[in-house]
Amino acid sequence: MFSKKLLKFAAVGITSIAILAGCSTSEASDSKGKGDSSKVRTVKVAFDQASKPISYIDDQGNPTGYDVEVMKLVDELLPDYKFEYVGTTSDDLLIGVEQGKYQVGVKNAFFTEERTEKFIYPKEFLGLSSAGLVLRKEDENIKSLKDFATAGYSLAPIAANNAQYTVIDEYNKKNPNNKVKLKAGDAFTIDIVQWVNEGRVDGGVMIEGPFNQQVTAKDGAYHKLANDIVYNEFAVIKTWPLYNKKEQKFADAYDKAIKQIKEQQKTNELSKKFYDRDLFEVLEQAER
Repeated sequence: MFSKKLLKFAAVGITSIAILAGCSTSEASDSKGKGDSSKVRTVKVAFDQASKPISYIDDQGNPTGYDVEVMKLVDELLPDYKFEYVGTTSDDLLIGVEQGKYQVGVKNAFFTEERTEKFIYPKEFLGLSSAGLVLRKEDENIKSLKDFATAGYSLAPIAANNAQYTVIDEYNKKNPNNKVKLKAGDAFTIDIVQWVNEGRVDGGVMIEGPFNQQVTAKDGAYHKLANDIVYNEFAVIKTWPLYNKKEQKFADAYDKAIKQIKEQQKTNELSKKFYDRDLFEVLEQAER
């Protein structure tokens, strides 16, 4: 009887050790690459979910796009942080980051002095963006803001809190005798392609990536207009992540990581993947 009890206790002991060993292995696996899980801080990374190919949600429901994929690479290099991606609107992103609902936001954001009062801009930019004029085919000779202003053309309204508004406003301040007719809009974004095609305006400011997705791509919503609408680049602009004002330490950590990522030219690869163009090859053309 004693021998049977002893065997039972031994079996229970071995089973317990096996379970504990299994738990230990699982915990080690879960925290691999992120150090002590108790010290890892989860931060919310907001992204504009309707800005393909810059940032969007793919067919499988996963966050992706140039901005998001670069931030994923940053996350891999920061063992003290775990990134949680939150898809939202451009307006909610700006408000949410400012209020601390999100620690950082990515939305192809340009630099503006006004935004420095609400957000932390890190030292290192995230990527590059092509900004251009969307025009009807018959106006494809309009290659710059100067040409557009000289022609006296009307521009689609741009929300005052949209950095594209700042880009045009800066041009106007530098060229007081040849200003673009700039009008502040009520909505953060409007359907530029449709406005131009319908003749409601002569042209509009748009980012190359979304234009290609809507017009150039065969499955684009406006691909049928590919022979009627053109995109003429007038500037290459640096883009930045926007950090909450209390997140200086986080922004500093990002700076170290993104610098390494750029040196390895991983940003170049992602630019080609999502924009079909390595914008870093024209980095010297970026004026802001």
